[in-house]
Parts: sequence; C-alpha cells; structure tokens
Amino acid sequence: MQDLKHFIDDIPDFPDKGVMFRDITPLLERHFEQSIESLKSLFSQQELNDVDCFAGLDARGFIFASAMAAKLSKNLVVIRKAGKLPPPVQSESYTLEYGCSTMEMKSGTGKVIIVDDVIATGGSMTAAANLCEKAGYNILAMACLIDLTYLNNFKWNDHTVRSVVQYHE
Repeated sequence: MQDLKHFIDDIPDFPDKGVMFRDITPLLERHFEQSIESLKSLFSQQELNDVDCFAGLDARGFIFASAMAAKLSKNLVVIRKAGKLPPPVQSESYTLEYGCSTMEMKSGTGKVIIVDDVIATGGSMTAAANLCEKAGYNILAMACLIDLTYLNNFKWNDHTVRSVVQYHE
C-alpha cells in the first residue's frame, strides 16, 4: 500500500492564522478505497468479526464509518451535532478550544468501533466514547484516518485511537 500521507495536502493558515489544515479531499478523490482498506487493516479479523456497528462522528467521520460498515456488512450509527436527530437522544457536552459543543445519538446496544477523520486534542473522541457508553454501546475500539500526535496523548479508559496517518509536528 502507498503511504496515504502523500495525498493529504497541508494548507497553512486555514481556517485561521497559525493553523495547519490537513486537507483529505485529494486523498478521498484519488485513494478512497485504499483509505478504507487502511482503516480496516488497523483491526484484527477477530475484532472485525465481533463488531456489531461502526459509529461515525458528524460529519466527516460518517464517510469512513459508513464505508467500513458497508464493506463489512455491519450496521452504522451516527453521532450528530446537537439538534440534528429527533428525540429521544442521549447527549454529551464537551469543551472546545473556544467554547463548548454537544453531540447526540440514539440509544442502542452492541459492540461499536468509533470512527472519525482526525483526532487533534481528543475532546470530540472522548465525548463520542462517553456518549456511546451512555447510549448503551460497548466500545470495542476507536480509529481515525489522521492523528495529530503533537496535540494529544489520547487515552480513554483502556483504549487508544488507532490511526492510518500520524503527524508528529
């Protein structure tokens, strides 16, 4: 497999000055199937057999979680921004760099793998894990396409986030 990092563009000062944005658009346009295969390879065959569903975070996590669910004939659950799902929902608020946000999802059961596009500070992944647990799911694992390791040392309970591409600076 090719190193997928080569297909991610670095966009300096976007969306704000001092931020290095990692644009996955070229990767999705040219190597989507390889991206999904790379995410899949982060898990053992036993884990892939055991998982009941993939949970994707709003919005780009949906891309990867839905593709994984379809490829493996598993179910998909969505973790949405507040107010996007009809009640009843479970909710989890979390702190952002400038303010706070809330995620919501429907209650359910089963073993879940949480999937997102990027983990930066870990705030949204922590909230997603707390929310999945609160909603009745058993967290089997967590994964993302990109891990900005210089911004986090993520760990939730006994779980770390598995990633395809890591940026150390």
